[in-house]
Amino acid sequence: MKLWLDGGLQDIESARVSVFDHGLTVGDGVFETVKAVEGRAFALTRHLDRLTRSARGLGLPDPDLDEVRRACAAVLEANPMPLGRLRITYTGGHGPLGSDRGDQGPTLVVALGATTRRPDSTAVITVPWTRNEHGALTGLKTTSYAENVVALARATGQDATEALFGNTAGRLCEGTGSNVFVVLDGEIHTPPLASGCLAGITRALTVEWTGAKETDLPLDVLEHADEIFLTSTLRDVQAVHRVDSRELAGAPGPVTAKAMRIFDERSGNDLDP
Repeated sequence: MKLWLDGGLQDIESARVSVFDHGLTVGDGVFETVKAVEGRAFALTRHLDRLTRSARGLGLPDPDLDEVRRACAAVLEANPMPLGRLRITYTGGHGPLGSDRGDQGPTLVVALGATTRRPDSTAVITVPWTRNEHGALTGLKTTSYAENVVALARATGQDATEALFGNTAGRLCEGTGSNVFVVLDGEIHTPPLASGCLAGITRALTVEWTGAKETDLPLDVLEHADEIFLTSTLRDVQAVHRVDSRELAGAPGPVTAKAMRIFDERSGNDLDP
């Protein structure tokens, strides 16, 4: 396996990032996870646009998107696989052991790992912790991910693959690495960005392609929604058959199943929508 670091391909066994990299010491970095199908990245332009937005939100210099594209292409060519998780990580670079940044410039790493297609449905839980919709990192895809690690570990311990958060106002927000949609009376709804959720790439495409509505939703909507589904880069559209102790029989339901078909068809016809 080869990855991109310091401007070129390196062997995964020998590639090294400084122990003083700000992405490690204080989580000062941003990232994107991109689905790669037969060596081709899906929705790469949208992902790179969000990478830039996240970097600006942290006050990092804009990434060199030409280099990022070269890095992605090189890594995909060097590591052929049917379905992959392409990870772009961009950090504040070598810095002091505090919050102040150094002056040696950012670090860019692009790596690829094999993955498999997700099941059509999954189980999720809700967690007692909240997303802060007013926080400095709200809406940014940063490497400060420990909160998600803790929540996902709880979900795994309860035979689920995702944990869902409310925000400080008690409204439905998002999962640790996904956006959430609910079906009410045949209509698809998802929390607005003002809820504090990430502007997911798959979320945006699903809204565009299905006509889903952005709606401020109470967290307890999960207790009575007709159908629930998740979206993310590697889930695409995935139905929920259990939320906490509530079973949703027959998942994926008809509205979710249609959304899944639409996403599969549209994404298959255009790799960079």
